[in-house]
Amino acid sequence: MRLLHTSDWHLGRSFHRESLLRAQEAFVDHLVATVREERVDVVLISGDVYDRALPPVDAVALCGEALARLRALDVHTVVISGNHDSPVRLGFGADLMDRVHLRTDPGRSWLPIVINNVGFFGIPYLEPELVKGPWQLAERTHTAAITHAMDRIRADPRERKVVLAHAFVVGGAASDSERDITVGGVAHVPLTAFEGVDYVALGHLHGRQRMSETVRYSGSPLAYSFSEADHVKGSWLIDLDAATTAFVPAPVPRPLRRIRGHLSDLLALDPSDHWIQATLTDPVRPKAAMEQLRTRFPHTVDLRFAPEGGIEPIARSARISGRPEIEVALDFVREVRGEPADADERRLLEDAITAYRIKETTA
Repeated sequence: MRLLHTSDWHLGRSFHRESLLRAQEAFVDHLVATVREERVDVVLISGDVYDRALPPVDAVALCGEALARLRALDVHTVVISGNHDSPVRLGFGADLMDRVHLRTDPGRSWLPIVINNVGFFGIPYLEPELVKGPWQLAERTHTAAITHAMDRIRADPRERKVVLAHAFVVGGAASDSERDITVGGVAHVPLTAFEGVDYVALGHLHGRQRMSETVRYSGSPLAYSFSEADHVKGSWLIDLDAATTAFVPAPVPRPLRRIRGHLSDLLALDPSDHWIQATLTDPVRPKAAMEQLRTRFPHTVDLRFAPEGGIEPIARSARISGRPEIEVALDFVREVRGEPADADERRLLEDAITAYRIKETTA
């Protein structure tokens, strides 16, 4: 049996306000071609299909087209919801689709999808606050939630098992484009939680990573931040019978490039059609710097200033990118009030963040 593991499509996402829809369409074309050429039996999509809970209509249309094209190839597709997805919206019609298996309800995490005597189990993103009570967990953590689901899966009598999960596993390398899922420092899940199955297809982190021989992140199919400039994007191709794994690179519609120096030096570089992040080191901020750069590099989308010999000012996006929401909120309190939040105020902020996530998850 041959599997193709992909995740974190983030359909509907833009890159520094530039639409990525055409690039995402190209990835879908590549995915369908790979499934056909490699004779894939099951496609695994490990969450964050959309970039937000209420995706734009063109993103929904592209998702529908992708699933229909995969179904037309007579393959099975297993999809779970991630922390960016609305489980209710993504899971609509889950019991009505043939060969497309949606797992967005936490309570169905241990109900197998049996394909050629292999049990496929989809663990959607688990918000600890939502499952702690129903599952009678001892603590409100991602580790407790994932462990409970995995214990139920390991108890299944089937000999061969494949798991999809959307989580941050300890030791994984993050990038700037993932939305933090930490509330009170409880986001990370140990690798040992996923022991005892044949393969674990992880989603959430945007760089491809091998956590172990049987536990892997496929990463996102496109770069969604300049921190991913050196990533190789694509999907994992798994031969379950031969126990072999290969990475299938995805097309790169427009490479990313970071340049740094005085404006005059950068303007002397060869022209480039890459997405450009430019950091200017001129002692005085040049006038109309972005306009000048775009005459040489038309796809310059991010401009920063770091004067030589001075302290580099940090843009707001850089200050908050990739950081836990609670840390950003606490920094805001400290900045506007001149003193840090106390313990009660921190708990109030954590509760507010959790309430927002629950509202977004159940929207």
